[in-house]
Amino acid sequence: MDFRKNIAIFMIVAVLIIGGIFYFRFEVYYSHGSLKTSRFFEIKEGEGNLDIAGNLEEKGFISNKWYLYYYLRTHGKLNRLLPGEYELSGSLTIPEIVGNITQGKDMAIKVTFPEGLTVKQLAQRLNDKSLPGDQFLSIATDSPKWDFRSRYDFLSDQKIATLEGFLFPDTYFFDKDATAEDIVTKLLDNFDRKLTSQMRQDIISRNSSIEDTIILASIVEREVQTAEDMKIVAGIFLNRINSGQRLQSDATLSYALGDNEDSHSGKDLDLDSPYNSYRLSGLPPTPISNPGMNAILAAIYPQASGYNYFLTSTVNGTKEVMYAKTYDEHLANKKKAGL
Repeated sequence: MDFRKNIAIFMIVAVLIIGGIFYFRFEVYYSHGSLKTSRFFEIKEGEGNLDIAGNLEEKGFISNKWYLYYYLRTHGKLNRLLPGEYELSGSLTIPEIVGNITQGKDMAIKVTFPEGLTVKQLAQRLNDKSLPGDQFLSIATDSPKWDFRSRYDFLSDQKIATLEGFLFPDTYFFDKDATAEDIVTKLLDNFDRKLTSQMRQDIISRNSSIEDTIILASIVEREVQTAEDMKIVAGIFLNRINSGQRLQSDATLSYALGDNEDSHSGKDLDLDSPYNSYRLSGLPPTPISNPGMNAILAAIYPQASGYNYFLTSTVNGTKEVMYAKTYDEHLANKKKAGL
């Protein structure tokens, strides 16, 4: 009797184990997450396999992180997840998700666009990577070619004639066969996600527009480096605009002249250009660079200060900022900086 009982117990345990194995493998290959709509999922540089799997589970793309980890381990995919942004949904199976986030790791072309580059500089970086930079530049600077206005509300203003300022600086991974429009779309999608609905509401509450905010941010980006300085300088520029003063920004003048000088003098200051803020008051007609998040936040949430002047000088690759409340203090700072 005991023998039969032991056999029965053994059979039950074996069935449970085998059933569990089959259930686990079924979940690995055929389970879905709870999220039914498509959303973007970001894998950041340095994230580990379990970190990524946990994030996928938390956001509803998969039902359990261990299913994904098992699949990665048994298919030689550990540490082969590609940083970047992916459009995924919970209706995808784990093999399909893994196929998306690992495909092309050896073929994808990584391009980093630092904050403050112009659209021409972005195009050159693409050309340097054997991507269609010239076509990218043509699309970004020729508004009649666009079908972007209907896709992005931040481009709906007909005065916007260039994508300068709206091509968000970041690290991207492009397919080697990516078209110029694919690349432009990826950068605009990123900008659209970064500029949150709250930020857009706060821009409106300041009686400003997205375009003017990005123009200001693009100038701030080129003038100073730290988030703290950006907020102070944005406040100084807004005070000048509100009081009718000229911005007198060397960054706008550099955009017109095509140089990277911290300071200009002589005939440069008399340049006949809508980007010469030493001659003209108000903002220039377009952004002068593609600003990052710190500069955009500074333009939306500037810091009030008692300063009305500032100057920058580059020392060992770092921009140092000197502030002044009066013009006499500003002249003393210029002398101190050797300008």
